[in-house]
Formats: sequence, C-alpha cells, structure tokens
Amino acid sequence: MQTRLIYLVGSSGSGKDSLLRYARAKLADHPGVVFAHRYITRPHDAGGENHVALTEAEFAMRQRSRLFALAWVSHGLSYGIGIEINQWLSKGHTVVVNGSREYLAQAKVHYPELLVVTIEVPPELLRQRLLERGREDPTAIEKRLERHRLLQGSGPAGHVITNDGPLSRAGDLLVAWVLDNAGQPQCA
Repeated sequence: MQTRLIYLVGSSGSGKDSLLRYARAKLADHPGVVFAHRYITRPHDAGGENHVALTEAEFAMRQRSRLFALAWVSHGLSYGIGIEINQWLSKGHTVVVNGSREYLAQAKVHYPELLVVTIEVPPELLRQRLLERGREDPTAIEKRLERHRLLQGSGPAGHVITNDGPLSRAGDLLVAWVLDNAGQPQCA
C-alpha cells in the first residue's frame, strides 16, 4: 500500500482535537502511523489541541525558511504543519494532520494523494459545544457557525465521521479508518 497523508477537517467545535487525542492514544504503538503537531500562533495554554505555540515573528521566520509543509491563516491565527511530515512519508508512514477546509485545495496541490476525513456534527450541537468551550463571545460563535454553513459541501468530504455521540464511537470509527488506509513503514 502506498504512503498516505490523512487530512482531518471539520468545523471548530466538531471534536477534531478530542478525536485526534483518542486516535493518537489508541495508535501510539502502531509502527505505521504518525500524528503531526500543528504549529500555531496561539498560546500553549489556550486549550484545545496539543500544539507547538509560536509567536507571529517565530512563525514568519519559519515560513520564510520553508520549514512548513503546509501553512495557512484562519480566525486571525497562523497554522503550520512542519516539513518533518515529508520525511515520515518518505519512510512509508501514514501521517495524520489536523487540516483546514479552506486550505484543502492548496494542500491537494502539494499532496495530490491525500485522503480527506471530514468530522461532522449537527448545527445545534455545534453551537452548544462552542458556547460550552467558552473561547469566543456569542458574536464570534455566530461567525464560526456562518463559516461552517458556507464551507459545508464546498469541497470533497472524503470519508465522513459524524461525532454526535460518545467520543469512543466516533473515535473507534476514526481509528479503524486510519488503520484500513495506513501504509507499512519501510525499514531503514
């Protein structure tokens, strides 16, 4: 089986971070699957995903130095996936990244064979999760919900997982799908 880049997308509040933590824990000892960290211009203690926090200056320097395989801006923050994923892919590992729906077309230019996994959640549950998360005020939440409506169906959904129940249900679906699509690493 060929090397794979699995590109996970979904609305803010869909549970991507929780699903990635779940899948990372379940697949921690799997030799063929690697989960990439994102580099984000958000403080490390801001909640959400386990990311590498960078200042705007650090991010800009890394971008100028071509240290990102993928990079984009969303909601006033800069996001990057490090070039280390290219080495992991070259060794035959399947690499799972937390991507962006808006950046998907550009990501496919760099990685035409990437596999998309879309995490979906009903709009009313999405609103509830965003409110409970408490990161944004109601106006910002409504902007996120509007963005979700605009982006829904705007690109290839790929494999869809609905995350509207227990974490383990959607998490086990994600783990099974990753394993079904994982390549075998090369000895080297």
